[in-house]
Amino acid sequence: MLLSRRAVSAAAHAIPRTRSFTPLTRLYSTAAAAPAAQTETPIATKSAVSPPKWTKSRIPTKPTSTARSASTRSTPSEAQVTYEPKTIAHRATESSQTVLDPAATPTIDWSSSFHGISSKPVTEEQFKVLMAPLPVTDIEVKPDGVIYLPEIKYRRRLNEAFGPMGWGMIPKGEPVVGNAIVTREYALIVDGRFVSQAQGENSFFSPDQLPSSVEGCKSNALMRCCKDLGIASELWDPHYVKWFKRTHMEEAWVEHATTKKKRTFWYKRGEVEVAYPYKLAK
Repeated sequence: MLLSRRAVSAAAHAIPRTRSFTPLTRLYSTAAAAPAAQTETPIATKSAVSPPKWTKSRIPTKPTSTARSASTRSTPSEAQVTYEPKTIAHRATESSQTVLDPAATPTIDWSSSFHGISSKPVTEEQFKVLMAPLPVTDIEVKPDGVIYLPEIKYRRRLNEAFGPMGWGMIPKGEPVVGNAIVTREYALIVDGRFVSQAQGENSFFSPDQLPSSVEGCKSNALMRCCKDLGIASELWDPHYVKWFKRTHMEEAWVEHATTKKKRTFWYKRGEVEVAYPYKLAK
């Protein structure tokens, strides 16, 4: 099929216009893309040398020396754990050293008597000894979070204030034995005068533990009687108890070695020592 001259000339004029327009568009698009390619190359090189910021946060850091020293507890020296009385409030006088005649001494039935109660206050020196603040190192913590002062600390306070043989515990009745608890009432006598009385209690789990439990009643009653003398009054002050728990105690998860049950125990801060059958939970 032959084309006419008019159709051939029209096609010849259309082809150059299309070819001349297309390279111009490609030229501008290539020139615009070239600077972007040059700027992307240094960024790729920089990222290959240094990793992104988010990868650095995953690298664990070693604890500082301050953290390691805070976690380790220093062992106290012998001088720090050995008791030595610093105050002797009781001063022996000639009247106190005089040997008393048993026949001239009136017989007092302390099981029912309140002889000498509130007849004379203590001296100023004895008052300072009895009301002295408790050192934090003397306070102990039970696993349930109850703070207490060991009974030997009460006896030492009484010895410093009144001297050995200047005070005593008198039973006010016979021991009362229950299924798993034993109680006995005692009275605290100081310098021949009634101070206070309290019910001591202790638990036991077998008959062979009963003698030790009865002896424990005396110590428990002593701690309660000393409240009237002001010894360790901080332990009965709710504000002090809350402050001590917040600043000197910590809670730890423990696991029973046999049953594998987990629970929390309270300890003095920095003195977590778990005893068998418990161990620290993972």
